[in-house]
Amino acid sequence: MSDESFMKSLFGGVIAESLVFPYPEQSRFETDQVHAVLDALRKFSAKGVDSARIDKEEAIGPETMSALKELGAFGWLVPKEHGGGGLGPSPYARVMQELTAIDGSLALTIAAHESLAVTAILQFASDELKAHWLPRLATGESVAAFALAEVGAGSDAGAIQTRADLEGDDYVITGEKAWVTNGAFADVFVVFARTSPKDEGAKPRLTAFVVPRGQGFSTGPNESTMGVRGTNTTSVTFDRVKVPRSHVLGEVGRGFKVAMEVLTQARLSLASGCVGSSKRLLKMCIDRVGERKAFGRCIAEFGLVRDKIARMTASVFALESMTYLTTGLATAGQSDFTIESAICKVFGSETLWKVANEAAQIAGSLGYTRSYPYERLLRDARVPMVFEGTNEILRCFIALSGMQSPGRELEEVSRAMREPIKGFGLLSDFAIRKARSALGRERMSKAHQVLSRETVIFEEYTSHLAKSVDKVLRRHGKNIAEMQYTQKRVANVAIDLYAIASVIARTTRAIERRGEEGARREIDLTSVFVAAAKKRLAEEIAAFDENDDELRKAIAQKTCADGGYPLDVL
Repeated sequence: MSDESFMKSLFGGVIAESLVFPYPEQSRFETDQVHAVLDALRKFSAKGVDSARIDKEEAIGPETMSALKELGAFGWLVPKEHGGGGLGPSPYARVMQELTAIDGSLALTIAAHESLAVTAILQFASDELKAHWLPRLATGESVAAFALAEVGAGSDAGAIQTRADLEGDDYVITGEKAWVTNGAFADVFVVFARTSPKDEGAKPRLTAFVVPRGQGFSTGPNESTMGVRGTNTTSVTFDRVKVPRSHVLGEVGRGFKVAMEVLTQARLSLASGCVGSSKRLLKMCIDRVGERKAFGRCIAEFGLVRDKIARMTASVFALESMTYLTTGLATAGQSDFTIESAICKVFGSETLWKVANEAAQIAGSLGYTRSYPYERLLRDARVPMVFEGTNEILRCFIALSGMQSPGRELEEVSRAMREPIKGFGLLSDFAIRKARSALGRERMSKAHQVLSRETVIFEEYTSHLAKSVDKVLRRHGKNIAEMQYTQKRVANVAIDLYAIASVIARTTRAIERRGEEGARREIDLTSVFVAAAKKRLAEEIAAFDENDDELRKAIAQKTCADGGYPLDVL
């Protein structure tokens, strides 16, 4: 198992192209697995999933839930020895893509159960807990929920107030969790609570627990939400609920690690769901532009409509490419894909939102009526931007995680300069890297020559990223943790670079398999996407030096002080 990360290397200006070339392909076994599940899902969908009814009644009917259980949907990730489907990261992402295209509420219900709770138990539970729970969870006999967030601690796990105090052989949990999907009917919960002393400080040590419903806690009413209304989302209140020590997941005090590893993997299924929904919406757009007429012609003939379709297609191609590149890394045993996973979630959710908005625009008045699915799908598209970490938090995470290694290197170099004899080797290595950077950029040698223009753009902006990171770390030092405008720019550059690397790797594989003409669609989509990304990258890189950050901060501060918009025309 490799602990090297493509994106973490990229922040230092190194293109670890062996991690993305060749673009991953599923094995024959995985392909057969996926096709069998997809066939079953399509038959399930053909029998009729009434999404409008699910949305209106804000519930998934018992017959639909039973059908999902019969499909094996609750156990796709569970190993076969525990009665599940045993799907790996890429096959699981592909079936979640299909399920989300069918209905977002169904997909979120399964994701909360499998991508979050089952994954936590599978990776961190004792053998005894696995043997007890996994067979039940695989069949859907028992349903699981993931209780991490609180009203005052959404993306900030350090602000969690729920406590678990050791009393004898049991932990006693007290507190309240919010927005727990499957909360009202789940049989077992993965719960995160503070286990460090109250006076230890602002960053508590968290511990994850498996808590069966029979332990005596209560759940609140179902939240009425903007979208994915069929999901059941409640608060969960713990009032001195006893949990045996044996129900700890992982190690006591290491619950943050449990949460982060689970969320890293779950974000890939969320991204694949965004692929599924985006593809469905794009198909609806194509159907609509072929039937809708204006000025005596189908609107598909108009340039502005074609531009929308081209941009949507290229963005979905990039999203699909980066999602399955990352699941391929996970399948291959790559141990560190935290930044890549976060990038997929951010890019995926924002791509879906743009596609849903454009689809409603193309639909015209039909996109604003409840008689058609556009407005429901637009509402459903809102949740991925806040689910499993808001996109703002994840941009900070992408930037700060990526800058850790260059930051440590600068600290080590600074220390070595104070002790030049001891640090001679480090200083020599640093000097060699800097000299290499000055003489020329890193190369991506494995990309196909047909993609030379796109490859040069990737190489150039990889160099810009490394130089910009070095510059801002020298400028801000440890204060970089507070420089969120800068973090956003760093993250946006990293996101586009990973997308470019993904489409180049995928299209290279397509050319090698089918030749230049056979891969013409991939080549064209890569060209369009990279050209658009280049414009964004140039703007972001320039803004490291020329920006109006301080003015924006001042405007925001004054508007907050005024309690709202401060001006009036009359």
